[in-house]
Amino acid sequence: MKYLILLGDGMADYKLKELNNKTPLQSARTPHMDLLAAKGVIGIASTVPVGYPPGSDVANLSVMGYDPAEYYTGRSPLEAVSMGVKLEPDDVAFRCNLVTLSEEGMYEEKTMVDYSADEVTTAESEELIRQIDKTLATDDMKFYAGFRFRHLMVWKGGPIGCKLTPPHDISGRSIAEYLPQDEGGATLLKLMKESYNILSGHPVNIKRIDQGLNPANSVWFWGQGKKPSLTSFYEKYGLRGSVISAVDLIKGIGISAGLDIVDVENVTGTVETNFKGKVAAALDELAKGQDFVYLHVEAPDAASHRGETATKIKAIEMVDVMLGLLLEGLPLFGDYKVMVLPDHPTPLSTMTHTDKPVPLVIYTSGQDNKNVNGVYDEEAAGKSSLVFPAGYRLMDYFIRGR
Repeated sequence: MKYLILLGDGMADYKLKELNNKTPLQSARTPHMDLLAAKGVIGIASTVPVGYPPGSDVANLSVMGYDPAEYYTGRSPLEAVSMGVKLEPDDVAFRCNLVTLSEEGMYEEKTMVDYSADEVTTAESEELIRQIDKTLATDDMKFYAGFRFRHLMVWKGGPIGCKLTPPHDISGRSIAEYLPQDEGGATLLKLMKESYNILSGHPVNIKRIDQGLNPANSVWFWGQGKKPSLTSFYEKYGLRGSVISAVDLIKGIGISAGLDIVDVENVTGTVETNFKGKVAAALDELAKGQDFVYLHVEAPDAASHRGETATKIKAIEMVDVMLGLLLEGLPLFGDYKVMVLPDHPTPLSTMTHTDKPVPLVIYTSGQDNKNVNGVYDEEAAGKSSLVFPAGYRLMDYFIRGR
């Protein structure tokens, strides 16, 4: 049996007036997801436990079968694993976004214009982070360049309890009440202010402004935590597998779980990604003998964070096309199971994550439940009797049927 999970990050949503009181998932053309719903089973899973932040870190840990209460140590440490940054026991890793802040007034008076600085390119951001590290790094504090706007700062002996806010949660808002607070907050705020002075006049940003793009004019810290330790996926389920994603966080979870990481050229985390290449890579991994593939697609979440309804629908339809291509290739390997789901909802109306349950559909080759009105969306899944209050138990059901 081969197992494949196709995860559309942030795909679930709320009904929107502009979509005739439908969700983007209901509005999108998804014949392959609906086919699975007609023949397989649908349900819902709560991937974010009560009291935990509704981030992709917590949610994807749950989907992969890891109880956040046992395994979650923060988001950034998982990204550090993917980036090859070795963390010592007393190191605290921080996500370090490159963001666009408004230009007016003092730093505290600025607005979060763009949490991703117009999806600043990796080449540009590497140059900017190098400058930040050269200027602001100390013996106890180092900066590491990652992918596009997503980077890393490691603070030896740093604070774990600082109150920090993800920048994608405050798009268009004044940053005043979301600045670092509590333990270590003053130091982090000082670094953020200094980064603005360094980056605002940097040649990379001057060129971006000339091109009509948002400048990456400040760093923004969040998602701190310490070195993670996960039980291997093979030890838990007896399966060898691979992870395919454009995102360091997902790769980091995969590495920590002992799964292979497959890099695909020209993946972006947006609707412009090389989705056919990701599908080909997934099928190739199964052909090489892997039992399990976790195929993660960031594009729906990215569109939601930017409040782009049409782009989100396009992203969902891209996920469905990917599913169609997978369903063409999977029969070559004999028996198989497929699950499609988001990790968490990312409503366009709020442009950030929620902890609401997510819809899921599972199909086993040869199955035909003849669900005449079978469709895959939030409303249909919510009517199902298949419910996982503890989302991390979903993987047991998917693999073992219980």
